[in-house]
Amino acid sequence: MTTREIAVEYRLTHWAKIIQDRNDSGLSIRAYCKDANIQESNYYYWLRRLREAATEGMAQLQGKTMGLAPAGFAEVKLPAVSALGPAFTANQNHVCIEAAGVRITADSGYPIGNLATLLREVARSC
Repeated sequence: MTTREIAVEYRLTHWAKIIQDRNDSGLSIRAYCKDANIQESNYYYWLRRLREAATEGMAQLQGKTMGLAPAGFAEVKLPAVSALGPAFTANQNHVCIEAAGVRITADSGYPIGNLATLLREVARSC
């Protein structure tokens, strides 16, 4: 990963936290930006970039490419383990994902940033 890619990922992560904070606050975008001393145009720019990154991440998982590197995380509501089949198991202490002959198991203490990097690399190689 280049220095530029790291910087972009850092900014995406930073703005993802800001956007999540705004969502949690219940304020309108205009009111939140005014209170936080953020230009609305910057907020919308990074919201668009995050959406593009999320779209790219989904496309890569489906074997397509669209141009932007994925970054950040979103909450995922998982169905019951039995509905996911034998390729996925989860409990309170660990998660195990198996795809394209690759199996990833991580316990709850594994750093989320490292897991994100690992999943991106697996997605690129699939």
